[in-house]
Amino acid sequence: MADFQTSTHRAKWIFSPQELVEKFQATNQRAIKSLEQYGATRLEVDVDGSLSYPEPQIDAKDNAAEKHSLPKPLNIEEEQLLRVFYEHKIQEVCGAFGFPHKIQGTAIIYFKRFYLQWSVMEHHPKHIMLTCIYASCKVEENHVSAEELGKGIQQDHQVILNNEMIVLQSLGFDLIVYAPYRSVEGFGNDMEEFCQTHNGQPEKLKDLLETAKLEVDKTMLTDAPLLFPPGQLALAALRKSNEVHRVLDFGRYLDSIFSQQRTTHTKAELEASLGAVDSLVRKLKIPSTKDMVHIDRKLKKCWDPSSQDESKKREKRKHKSKRTLGEAHGAPVAS
Repeated sequence: MADFQTSTHRAKWIFSPQELVEKFQATNQRAIKSLEQYGATRLEVDVDGSLSYPEPQIDAKDNAAEKHSLPKPLNIEEEQLLRVFYEHKIQEVCGAFGFPHKIQGTAIIYFKRFYLQWSVMEHHPKHIMLTCIYASCKVEENHVSAEELGKGIQQDHQVILNNEMIVLQSLGFDLIVYAPYRSVEGFGNDMEEFCQTHNGQPEKLKDLLETAKLEVDKTMLTDAPLLFPPGQLALAALRKSNEVHRVLDFGRYLDSIFSQQRTTHTKAELEASLGAVDSLVRKLKIPSTKDMVHIDRKLKKCWDPSSQDESKKREKRKHKSKRTLGEAHGAPVAS
C-alpha cells in the first residue's frame, strides 16, 4: 500500500474545521433549493450512476401559498445526527457479519466522504450505508455479494447495486483509505519495544490495544477522520486507553517518536491535535432510534411531500373514527 504522506487521502480528504463546515452548509443549501424548485429533494439513481430529478412543481416555485406549504428541510444539526446514527449502524452491521475492523473503518470513511458531496435529503443514508459496506468489502478483499449482504439485513440488494456507481463517483474513485486501526497495531508493536527499554508493563499491552480500538470506534463517529491523519487518531485513542491501563509513560513515548522521525510538527502541536480529537469524542452523542423519529419524519416529507398529505388524511380518519365511536356510546363530542 502507498505511504499515507503521498496518498489522495492526505491530499484531498483532510480538511480544516472551517472547510468542513462550509461543505456541510453547501450540501444543505443545495438540498433546500431543490426542495423549493422541485417540491422534493429525493434523487433517483440509475444503475450507471446518472441522476433523475422529479418533475418541477411550478406552483411550488411561483405560488407563494404553495411554497409556504412545502415540507421543512432538515437543518445542519439534524443532518449530522442522521449521519452519526447510520455510521453507528455501519458498525453494527459489520459486527453482525463478523467483518474485521478495516472493513468497518473503510466503509465509514466512504460514507463520510459521500456526504461531503450530498445531503442526506438527496440520498437516503440507509441506502448509502449498505453500498459503502459493499464497496469496502470489495476494496479490502473480503468479498460478499450484494445478495448476501442484503439478505443478511433484510434489505433489497438492488438498492446496493443501484447506488454503487454514484458512491464511487462521489468518492472520486479514491478507494484506498487509511483507517486508524492499522496505526493502532503499528504503534502497539513500537510500544512493546518501548516498554522493554523504559520500564513499561508489556503484559498489559494487549488490554491497552483492545481498549484503544474501542476508543477508535467512537472516534470514527465524529468528524475527526476528516480533520486529522489516522496516526493522530490512533495516538489519541492509545493515550486515552493508557490513562486506564497505565502501561507506559505516554509523554516519554511521544518524545521517543519525535526522536525517531523527522517531522515539521512540534510535540506541543501534536498534543494539541490529540486534545482536539479527545474533545470531539467527549462531545459525541450517538442518537437512539427514538431520537430519530422526528428527524426521520421530516426526511420522509422532504423525499415525498405527498406523504404529508397522507399523514393528515390518516389523522383525519383516526379523529373521525373516534367521533363515531364516541357517538355510538352516547358520549359527548367536543366541538
